[in-house]
Amino acid sequence: MSAVGVGVIGVGVISDTYLEHLGSFPDVEVLIVGDLLRDRAKAQAEKHGIRAHGTPEDVLAHPDVQLVVNLTIPAAHVEVSAAAVAAGKHVWSEKPIGLTRDGVAGLLEQARAAGVRIGSAPDTLLGPGFQSARRAIAAGVIGEPLFAQTAFQTQGPDLWHPNPGFLFAQGAGPLLDMGPYYFSALISLLGPVDRVAAVGMRKQEERRIHTGPNAGATFRVEVPSTMQILTAFESGTQAQSLLSFDSALERQGVLEVHGTEGSIVLPDPNMFTGRIAFVRPLGVLRDGMSVEQEWIPVEETGAVTGRGLGVLDMVRAIAEGRPHIASGDLGRHVVDVLLSAQESAETREFVPVRSTVPPVPMLPEGFDPFAATL
Repeated sequence: MSAVGVGVIGVGVISDTYLEHLGSFPDVEVLIVGDLLRDRAKAQAEKHGIRAHGTPEDVLAHPDVQLVVNLTIPAAHVEVSAAAVAAGKHVWSEKPIGLTRDGVAGLLEQARAAGVRIGSAPDTLLGPGFQSARRAIAAGVIGEPLFAQTAFQTQGPDLWHPNPGFLFAQGAGPLLDMGPYYFSALISLLGPVDRVAAVGMRKQEERRIHTGPNAGATFRVEVPSTMQILTAFESGTQAQSLLSFDSALERQGVLEVHGTEGSIVLPDPNMFTGRIAFVRPLGVLRDGMSVEQEWIPVEETGAVTGRGLGVLDMVRAIAEGRPHIASGDLGRHVVDVLLSAQESAETREFVPVRSTVPPVPMLPEGFDPFAATL
């Protein structure tokens, strides 16, 4: 056995962190990177010490590539992933896994027929922060979970991104750009979603680029830039979520779960590590008693890495014959939930979620990303 050969398609902004971390895992080896812009692929290959570069077709044709990491734009995710499946490769896709229910369902069926696996970001679910918090909840530190709250609010990526238009286009906005982090976390904690209700707003028809070579240019806003969502889970638990690119207050990464015996704060779902702490109920309050609650920290255990951890879990899961964590089925359910929220904002009604997903597994005990296990 040896390291699993990986090829990367799409070498935009996010590829740096993927290539950095994949290069640190002994169980995988990036053999080739490909992009529609060959010069960009060449530059990334040289920067990260990768032997080969070329077009997306070159990646798919490479005989030693067993798994393709799809880092293209969201609108191309299903098309590129399907081409990789047709070439007999396993696929890890950046989020969201696709933009339509039928497209994602067709991709997963194609993969099952071909005997290959699909994984989908985010893989922050595998980080020591989220995994340690999940173990604490499973151990009963807050009793039975009842409801959750999440919030992501910012002035918008147009303040820092040199080409932000795609983040405000169909298939993006805070709902589909940031929503996968928060709803992957919620579903991992509380199980599949039964129905959602949402409201959305788009106050600006155009926004301005503030940095890079196109600074000063404007672009059209195609989707709601603020969404508020109520979620009812199959288990009977509930959640409320805010996703906004319109907030003067920068507040990101809020994820709280409230239970019968306490409440717990979890790390930012877009991060691999962070603060974990819980409080217990105050009990009966009497005159003069303090209402201050003691935050009890939860120890975070496990190695801190970054993007690409889901790829590593996939290749090990394939070798061990177990389910991988950030699965295509989870990615499909998350997209279904987010599209249902989008439809609810349009119809002003609760929208049932059509799909479901099995319980999301946890990382095996003692999982060491820096060990050679294959």
